[in-house]
Amino acid sequence: MKLLLASGSPYRKQLLERLELEFSCQAPNIDETPQPGETAKALALRLSEAKAQALAEDYPNYLIIASDQAAQLGQAILGKPGTHHRAIEQLMACSNQAVTFYTGLCLLNTKTGKQQLDCIPFTVHFRQLNRQQVESYIKKEEPLDCAGSFKCEGLGITLFTKMSGDDPNSLTGLPLIRLTDMLLNEGVSII
Repeated sequence: MKLLLASGSPYRKQLLERLELEFSCQAPNIDETPQPGETAKALALRLSEAKAQALAEDYPNYLIIASDQAAQLGQAILGKPGTHHRAIEQLMACSNQAVTFYTGLCLLNTKTGKQQLDCIPFTVHFRQLNRQQVESYIKKEEPLDCAGSFKCEGLGITLFTKMSGDDPNSLTGLPLIRLTDMLLNEGVSII
């Protein structure tokens, strides 16, 4: 079966390319607004499933890979900052704190209707940051399209004292270890 990555994210595309599988990309058009009282984990799961389902009708006989991520600091969900000012606010709030990123993953077989859905947590522990460090980092990497206002594959790694979780790829937005399991369940051999 053909593979479709339900995403317009260059980060997810780069991650999936590591598996050396042929795939195409299509960004689904869904509302990503959190629902009242929704946790980061529930949001990531709901959006992953919604992204796959949004493209199902247009892509029969495909395995659709969809993923979404939400970060949680205390009880607050950290989304993509969108602006320089909001990125400063997010990173200053994360200073000396632990933030858990929940990455939802859905693999939908549009031929059979079978769906696999999971959420992979990954926690980062931020250093004590001052405003000058935060301003400098944001100026260098411009992480305005990244949940939590950082890019761990770049200088963002310098913001942390430690990281913990089962799959570091989930922090970038696509948990490849769990995705490999799901693809194997569908008979897709990777190696």
